[in-house]
Amino acid sequence: MTTSSGMPFWSGPKRPPQPLQFSVDDPLHLGLIIAAANLRAFNYGLKGSRDPEFFKKAVGAAMVPEFVPKQGLRIQTDPKEGEKPAEPPLDDDDECDHIIKSLPSPSSLAGYRMLPVEFEKDDENNFHIDFIAAASNLRARNYKITEADHHRTKQIAGKIIPAIATTTSLVTGLVCLELLKLMTPGKPMEAFKNGFVNVALPFLSFSEPLAAPSRKIGTNGPEWTLWDRYEVDEGRELTLKEFIDFFKAKHKLEVTMVSSGVSILYSFFTNAKKLAERMPMTMCAPPPSASPRRAPLRAGWPACAVQLRRKPLLSLPCGAPALPPDTHPP
Repeated sequence: MTTSSGMPFWSGPKRPPQPLQFSVDDPLHLGLIIAAANLRAFNYGLKGSRDPEFFKKAVGAAMVPEFVPKQGLRIQTDPKEGEKPAEPPLDDDDECDHIIKSLPSPSSLAGYRMLPVEFEKDDENNFHIDFIAAASNLRARNYKITEADHHRTKQIAGKIIPAIATTTSLVTGLVCLELLKLMTPGKPMEAFKNGFVNVALPFLSFSEPLAAPSRKIGTNGPEWTLWDRYEVDEGRELTLKEFIDFFKAKHKLEVTMVSSGVSILYSFFTNAKKLAERMPMTMCAPPPSASPRRAPLRAGWPACAVQLRRKPLLSLPCGAPALPPDTHPP
């Protein structure tokens, strides 16, 4: 193989590639076949396989003609040599017509489908990193370059920056310190810190967090913050009616709305017919099918949001002012 000037192409700093003899006993050779076959199967919606014996048997039955390099091949080293004058570009309409004509007819693609492979480095079962590692290491063998292991290949292909002495490790350490404080009883609010870090400047600053605003239910009711929650555990499944009565009897609170996601399961303005249907339903029953598009994504009524208000005529001392309408317990 020579250049256009007659000199050997593989000379000087150019390293000629060495052909590899395929062997099913080489894990790298077989790994490339397994990864490529499974990626191809995914494209066509077929079920793949991880069994090495299956692939060894299939490869043994395949007939691959021996590669014979071309003789007398000359490689142009001068980019200007042999250049042809550029053809005038097609206009947009002509180019679109040309592309449409090159496509097969829709009738010939009946029932045909292909699925694109979206690269994901963190899934160890999708053969993405396996294929990249096998292909790149075989290429390295061709040129006698140092090969990279699976972990190093994943790091290069995913453009992963090590988190040693970087912002990620610094923030992780600060979070762990705050978690240790949470696990230590009796820590005052002043012991906790908010941290701001910018290692590019570098800059590190701490501040004390603010306590959540505290509000009171009524005049003599308990105080609460946004971090407070009501836990309802009666040892059995409650119906919607029992759930509402629970807050009336135990907390002297009126449930004005129960929602799950974007679905309103109960509200004070719901018509009587729907209320009669939903009141006997348990809180774990499937949600009502009145609004299928706005129903919760999961079965049952998980993660219900409950809106409560204090009833002015219950448990308020004589002459006490009524609760402001914009004050709601959690």
